[in-house]
Amino acid sequence: MPANSIGSSQLQEILVGGATRLARLRKDIDRLNVFPVPDGDTGTNMYLTLMAALQEMDKVSEDSIGAVSEAVARGALTGARGNSGVILSQILQGFAYALAGKDRATAADIALALETGSQHAYRAVSEPVEGTILTVARSAAEAARFAAERSGDLPRLGLYVYRRALDTVILTPEMLPVLKEAGVVDAGGKGFAAILEGILQIFKRYKSEDSHKAPFDFEPSDPDAELRYASAADIKFTYCTEFIIQGQGIPLEEIKQILKGYGDCMMVVGNSSTAKVHIHSNNPGRVIESCLLYGSLHQIQVNNMLDQHQELQRQQSKPMGIVAVSLGEGIEKILESLGVDVVINGGQTMNPSAEEIVKAIERVTAENVFVLPNNKNIILAVQQAQQLTSKNVAVIPTCSIPQGFAALLAVNADADFTVNTQQMQEASANVLTGEVTRAAKDAVFNGLTITEGEFIGIAEGTLMKGSNLMEAVLNVCRDLVPRGELTTLYYGLDVPGKEAEAILERLVQTYPEVEFELYYGGQPLYHFLISVE
Repeated sequence: MPANSIGSSQLQEILVGGATRLARLRKDIDRLNVFPVPDGDTGTNMYLTLMAALQEMDKVSEDSIGAVSEAVARGALTGARGNSGVILSQILQGFAYALAGKDRATAADIALALETGSQHAYRAVSEPVEGTILTVARSAAEAARFAAERSGDLPRLGLYVYRRALDTVILTPEMLPVLKEAGVVDAGGKGFAAILEGILQIFKRYKSEDSHKAPFDFEPSDPDAELRYASAADIKFTYCTEFIIQGQGIPLEEIKQILKGYGDCMMVVGNSSTAKVHIHSNNPGRVIESCLLYGSLHQIQVNNMLDQHQELQRQQSKPMGIVAVSLGEGIEKILESLGVDVVINGGQTMNPSAEEIVKAIERVTAENVFVLPNNKNIILAVQQAQQLTSKNVAVIPTCSIPQGFAALLAVNADADFTVNTQQMQEASANVLTGEVTRAAKDAVFNGLTITEGEFIGIAEGTLMKGSNLMEAVLNVCRDLVPRGELTTLYYGLDVPGKEAEAILERLVQTYPEVEFELYYGGQPLYHFLISVE
């Protein structure tokens, strides 16, 4: 390739290189968590965001770097997951803005694009914090500007940018004391540096063949994210059928030809060892049987779209609707009982994308919609979704499930949208939240030494531990219970009902003047969620 400029195909390839490197490191990046809790997902969120961008990129037929970068930005915007994914999507937004209308890009163009991307990212965060991905992106942009002013050589620029980004990542613990104490670098910054490293490798060994055959994972499908139909008559094929094939020498084109006669909305993507199949069909059994010839099938899902459509039609239009994020079977039922119209499965380890949130908003038969993220790492994605829908959306910035419940209990059907927004925000802010789980890694936090696997609790951000589950719950409650009148415990998937009741009985004995309630939440990873009002 010319060393002083790149076109659309080169941009596509270097982005695939960046995604490939991020894919290989995402699990390590997930483990770069300040709290030793099992919800580190920064690497996964950035990877899924970038994959959404690449999928949109593949739809572009126009041969210009401006068109490709615009598609990448569009895909990242709707596919953004978690705070890190939203920030990455904003970097790509700025990158596309700077390259708009260009056929090719020089070193100076790329430097400007990185600088504009950094600026977009800073504007997306209400209170920017140094020592995060924001700092790493800004350092990378400064390095690109420095390199471009001295040489038009793009591989050299790539090397300089990556080195500066990596140096900045290493320095993040010096900028944020909480990182230093935990003994980790910033996860988002590390993820951004990983993308730059993958890009650098493509710059150094530029090859066009096989670059689009990287062994990407597939994002889990969302059965609620299917197409919406105007009427039942529009649904010609009833069953949405999808699964993953794993094997050797999987012939994608051959599978496409075989399945073509079984339905519509067909998609067969992947590579020779892993492929994803999606089709709307009246014969899901035949689809599955046909594909068994090519390997083992995984993550099989068959959904009746007619049932989904009829359920949607049963909903009555109303002045206000509610969307909320859940993380367990019991939590979901409680949310629905409190009036939530659409529940999005998500939470600690799988944050929903901005696009999934938009689709959930659009499913609500109301023009005014409240959205409760119920997790601090989902708030930015919800705010991004708010900008992508024509409906009037109020984001209630709930950082936990208990805060979400409190907000829902404050809804007044006789009050208008603005009044309810204020009341829900005030109610959620008055709830104290505690969590109990097992430590996901060895760590030191606020002078407390944590060993992987032991029970830990978090009371309004304060970390503590216990020798067993009972002790961990008691320690959290010792901090929170005296500060309220009602304490509610939601026990998780891994807690037997009898054990939860024994813990409740101990709490009642310890705090006879306090009212306690116990519910099954069914949440994974977290043994208890605790709410104090």
